[in-house]
Amino acid sequence: MRNEKRSQLTGKLMLTLCKHTNRSMPLGSVASAALLSVTMALPVAAQEIQNVSFILDWIPSGEMAAYYSGVANGFFEEEGINLSISRGYGSSDTVAKIAGGVADFGIADIAAVFTGRAVAQAPVKAISAVYTHSPHSLFVLESSGIDGFDDLEGKSIAVSAGNSHRLYFPAVAERSGIDADKIKWVTADASSMAALLIAKRVDAAPFFSIHEYYQNKAAETQGEKIKVLPFVEAGFAIYSTSVIATEETLEKDPELAKKFLSALQKSLVWANDNIDEACDLHVAAVPEVALDDCVGSLTAMLAFVFNDSQEEFGLGRFGQDRLDFTYKQVAAAQDLATDFDTSTAIDESYLP
Repeated sequence: MRNEKRSQLTGKLMLTLCKHTNRSMPLGSVASAALLSVTMALPVAAQEIQNVSFILDWIPSGEMAAYYSGVANGFFEEEGINLSISRGYGSSDTVAKIAGGVADFGIADIAAVFTGRAVAQAPVKAISAVYTHSPHSLFVLESSGIDGFDDLEGKSIAVSAGNSHRLYFPAVAERSGIDADKIKWVTADASSMAALLIAKRVDAAPFFSIHEYYQNKAAETQGEKIKVLPFVEAGFAIYSTSVIATEETLEKDPELAKKFLSALQKSLVWANDNIDEACDLHVAAVPEVALDDCVGSLTAMLAFVFNDSQEEFGLGRFGQDRLDFTYKQVAAAQDLATDFDTSTAIDESYLP
């Protein structure tokens, strides 16, 4: 009966979250990896270790290197955890799977957590911030002459169905003093947006800024160079990726949540201090990822973890003002109730 209810909940969430964001990045050379996992091979007595599953929000490209290198370094084993890592299929899918009991922990955009709770009463909470501001951005070519958002009126932007960049753009346009209605949006498959931009069939394309390095490599083969227009530079500073778990998991085994977050933070700190070594370990586990792509993506990703917000509030912790601003933007984009209590979706008590 319990499994049946979980299956029903997962199905409901997949339907109600379908409006939510699609990560706009091409799959690249790792698209063929349907499922990737890492387990620790160090000899530990069975009774001393706990098997724990962790779902990502997307494919295990270089931005995920902190997690894989954390496993390889034994940080999770030190906490009594044998961690298996699985690729994700978008934040909404990860929220639905965590709610359905498919895995113990996951990473997903906080917007998907808000939406899941507000729309489908998903019993999922964010227990740690990862990205303290969002990597949402537009990529343009330097040769286009577009230097900022105020140059975008009358231009064309590629966009995939349900893309969160499109949903958030009106707020960015307002802050930039431009008319969002004067933008031409060209519907495209997520995997083709970079090619359309480089071929100059569109003037801009939405990507997470974390992926600038390897997208620029493709542009350089055509004699072009990518310029990034981050949404945050228009004052659009919202929380993004977070660690999630179900209320049941947290109530049933609070110590596990504490140990998991302790190991995860060790992994992030170590990766921040040892980017090249972290990518060596990541590529050993995920050979489809090119080493230089990993270094480029991980370097960019860590800037969203270790920054002024992390210094002010602490690693993994949320600031209430930005949290409220984040929900306001998500509610406007997703047509959610404005009186939602964000504290019901957050629980920082398991952080070190």
